[in-house]
Amino acid sequence: MTTTSVPSDIAIAQAAKLRPIIDVAADLDLGASELILYGEHKAKVRLDRVQDRPRKGCLVLVTAMNPTPAGEGKSTVTVGVTQALRKLGHNAVLCMREPSLGPVFGIKGGAAGGGYAQVVPMEDINLHFTGDFHAITSAHNLLSALLDNHLHQGNGLGIDPRRITWPRTIDMNDRVLRNIAIGLGGVLGGVPREERFVIAPASEIMAIMALARDLDDLEQRLARIVVGMTRDREPVRARELKAQGAMTLLLKDALFPNLVQTLEGGPAFVHCGPFGNIAHGCNSVVATDTALRLADIVITEAGFGADLGAEKFFDIKCRVGEFQPEAAVVVATVRALKLHGGASKKQLSEPNAGAVERGFANLAQHLENIAKFGVPSVVALNRFVSDSDEELQAIKNGCDDVRAKVVLCEVWERGGDGGVQLAEAVLELLKAGGARFRPLYDAGLSIREKIEKIAREIYRADGVTYLPPALRAIDRLEGFGLGDTPVCVAKTQYSFADDASLMGAPRGFTATVRDVYPSAGAGFVVALTGDIMTMPGLGKTPAAERMRVNKDGTIEGLF
Repeated sequence: MTTTSVPSDIAIAQAAKLRPIIDVAADLDLGASELILYGEHKAKVRLDRVQDRPRKGCLVLVTAMNPTPAGEGKSTVTVGVTQALRKLGHNAVLCMREPSLGPVFGIKGGAAGGGYAQVVPMEDINLHFTGDFHAITSAHNLLSALLDNHLHQGNGLGIDPRRITWPRTIDMNDRVLRNIAIGLGGVLGGVPREERFVIAPASEIMAIMALARDLDDLEQRLARIVVGMTRDREPVRARELKAQGAMTLLLKDALFPNLVQTLEGGPAFVHCGPFGNIAHGCNSVVATDTALRLADIVITEAGFGADLGAEKFFDIKCRVGEFQPEAAVVVATVRALKLHGGASKKQLSEPNAGAVERGFANLAQHLENIAKFGVPSVVALNRFVSDSDEELQAIKNGCDDVRAKVVLCEVWERGGDGGVQLAEAVLELLKAGGARFRPLYDAGLSIREKIEKIAREIYRADGVTYLPPALRAIDRLEGFGLGDTPVCVAKTQYSFADDASLMGAPRGFTATVRDVYPSAGAGFVVALTGDIMTMPGLGKTPAAERMRVNKDGTIEGLF
């Protein structure tokens, strides 16, 4: 690796010469009539113009080991390997999630890749983009407003205000909104009750958008949303509030996948953004489906480690979208292995090959888990400037021991050129044709059986403890007819366990499920473990504090 300094992400993005999006679309055999243009460099693709084309592409997932709080560059690797495949002459397309404003202004800053492996226009993608998140929050809060108006206007459905489960949403980290009181304005102020907000990526509307296959499917899913229960403990759904039509109206354009480009001018679909720790963590089914109809190789990513995003990609998204993934890339870094090997967060830049060796068990377990789904994988060793040769060799030795192929990845510094070896390794997996994809569990199992299968086989827990609210919720959900849906486990991303302090590949622990709630429109149930929260807070020094707009209109601080 050279020691040449690399400019900030935003400086690189601002210096890039972008291709007109019409030209990018032409690479995929898309004409202007098949696009909805959002300026010169962004467009949406009309679904009705591409869904009659057959799927022809191979699907490759990029996932990772359990990360450090700073992230391991999974999105950067996803962009970089796609750029590398196109350099090698392949018709490859990238599929990623849209960034949430919460993390952008919180800890992470920009979330469109990094260095010379980014999607652009980076500023637009990280901020308002094509308005998808605004449409999602509007549709979500419209349902909230209709619900509270129904209570105010006489409550003909007999909804129990104490058993309303539908929250409000905002795309921002704001801890004070976790638990609030509403309706305190007197007789005309509505019915007083407790309320809460979730961040937009945790909204069921976000999950529905990411899983809906077309406009009709979207409306049907919206109609199935459970907003609470009656005094007789019967579920109340959005269709009983007559909400699904207006909600679909707000979302009709947002459902179309967004087409942008990488720094090297290749096509990229960036659409929807559910979190991987509290939702299913994948970009939209329609974006991936569209890409598979237009390209030969489709590279997509799933949120956080493989215990979260990859498991949900395989068990939820691939089940819904009828996808057959053919290869996986597991991103690893020296610093994450050191953390899992016992090094403190303050020591991650200090050489420590011993900690790398001890932490390798975390990566090895992720590789074992990917194999459980019948998908062959390669390790992408995402290199950082502080990595020593001894530490890199320790990872290579560990991969040799478990017979895993590992490739050094330098896409942050070198763009597509730095990912050629990784691209060649992916091509080898695709050529070998060894994938025999299968979900981890049969959706027809009981909710508890599915939770326990994930906990035992993916997390390696000895068992699962259910708190009383979770047991009551499971009985209720199975009574509602939601027992044969997939399970989406909400869990910390920093550990295989539901305790973030358990590093490496912990054993001898029991996972605790404290509640289970329906995501009936999305088509799964959510199991809450540990202290996971659906509304994050800002840290002591938010990324927002370093952001500004200069007099010439350029932006600073967006990484």
